[in-house]
Amino acid sequence: MTRLRRRALLGAAALPLAAPALAQEGFPSRPLRLVVGFTPGGATDTSARAIAPKMSEVLGQPVVVENRPGAGSNIASEVVARSPADGHTLLLATLGALVVSPMVLRLPVDPARDLVPVSVAVDLFNILVLPTDRPWRSVADLVAAAKAAPGQLSYGTSGIAGGPHLAGLLFNRTAGVDTTAVHYRGGGLVVNDLLAGRVDFSFATAASVLAQVRADKLRALAIPHLERSRLMPEIPTVAESGLPGFDVPSWYAVMAPRGTPETAIARVNAAMRVALADAATAAALNRNGLEPRWTTPAQLTEALAVERAKWAPIIRDSGIRIE
Repeated sequence: MTRLRRRALLGAAALPLAAPALAQEGFPSRPLRLVVGFTPGGATDTSARAIAPKMSEVLGQPVVVENRPGAGSNIASEVVARSPADGHTLLLATLGALVVSPMVLRLPVDPARDLVPVSVAVDLFNILVLPTDRPWRSVADLVAAAKAAPGQLSYGTSGIAGGPHLAGLLFNRTAGVDTTAVHYRGGGLVVNDLLAGRVDFSFATAASVLAQVRADKLRALAIPHLERSRLMPEIPTVAESGLPGFDVPSWYAVMAPRGTPETAIARVNAAMRVALADAATAAALNRNGLEPRWTTPAQLTEALAVERAKWAPIIRDSGIRIE
């Protein structure tokens, strides 16, 4: 268990004490907007709609999910960054939008400068999968095959600089291999070509491949995170399968405009703490391959710094740039 998650779980033990404190002071004084950078129905939108009801109950004001899709969530980031910094407008952002996008795009806002952390909200469960007709049964087998045929093995991604792409780049770097990225316009297309055997493997989201794995239509080799998933604990991690330290976190976090009062940040954070510990909220998230996780703002700040330091050299060395 990582130090970040250990501290988060310890903090969650005090959940029953959080709600009464929210009844004090004058915030919030009106409904809150939770802005999502994607269309309804996706994992980010699903996460927001699972968390919002309990947050509304605790805060005593509606938490309204607002979809502002486009530009890989960067439109939503700009909307929130330019909103009044009073705590009533929040952003549910992907790790990619907060860390990777500023490294590969010219953006009107900088998340590190224009937004402040509130809490991680959910962890996404990703899986290293491959077609069942491939002979490899472990990460070690895949690495050996890649070393035997430099540049010949391919991995599918849902887009340039997305999580599966970065995972493939880290795999190449960590394992000392050369595999080729094949980019698609979405995870569904990756799954189609995995099933058809047109690509060799992918670091795919659980939501997109879990049904095929359970039906033995795709083979799951490992989880690209430091810890096994509670949803499929039988699948080992890449790190414990021969590549120590391999970790490609995938999570969503709530952010607020820079300048938002610390008292408002604290109250929203406490409401999230209660919501993410709620059994109904957790069940709604788990159905979609998501796991609730609460952190303090300081822990989220630390996590963002770690991810920026990790991905900056990889993105620089790979020459990724989206114009």
